[in-house]
Order: sequence, then structure tokens, then C-alpha cells
Amino acid sequence: MEAYDQKITIKAWAEEDRPREKLAMRGRRSLSDAELIAILIGSESVKETALELSKRILHACKNDLNELARQSIADFSKFKGIGEAKAISIIAALELGRRRKESYATQGVQVNTSIDVYHSIVSQFRDLNHEEF
Repeated sequence: MEAYDQKITIKAWAEEDRPREKLAMRGRRSLSDAELIAILIGSESVKETALELSKRILHACKNDLNELARQSIADFSKFKGIGEAKAISIIAALELGRRRKESYATQGVQVNTSIDVYHSIVSQFRDLNHEEF
């Protein structure tokens, strides 16, 4: 009989519950934010799965993807299991998402009010950790 406190790796999960396989079978919208980040993290450590680590990272950012996008390489590297390469992968993925959203925002924007200006440039400044003028 297996011990109840034994760590179960993602490979031991049912195939339909594993993040990569779940995405392939059910589509990207079926995954939680933590599962998507776990795919970016990739490997798991002896102490926790990539999904558990991604949940800790999200919790530290109050489950706010905008806050997650403001994290630096050093911020991500504070988590055991996240080195520079994995931190860079996460940051790059978040930047691609920001650029994708930004490309929609700049197509055919008509500026009539100050709020129109705000909406057209907010994505360029939202994730900065400093003020710009």
C-alpha cells in the first residue's frame, strides 16, 4: 500500500489532468493561470510539482496577472525551483501577451477624449516598475 503523504509527480497524474495534455485535448481556455505557468516552468523539483510552484508564484502576486507581469528576473528567482532561464521564459511569455493585446489596441484608434489617449497607451506603461513622463 502506498503512503498517503507520498508526493505524486505530474507524470503519475491521469493524462487528462496533466497541463500539457489537457491543453492538447481540451484547448488553451481549459487551463487555469497556474496550469499555463506550470507549462512554462516545465520541470518539477523533488519537493513540489511545477503546478504547485506556479500556484505559489501566483499567490505571491495575489493571483493578479498584471502584478505577475511586473516581476523581475530577481523576483522570480526568489522562488526555489525558478532560475534565471525559467524566469526569463515567464517574463518573455507575459511580454508576448502584452504585445498581442497592444497590437489590437493600436488598430484604428480614433482619439477624441483624454480617456481615448489613456486607453491607447496604457498597455505600454502598465507593467513598468517606475514612473515615466
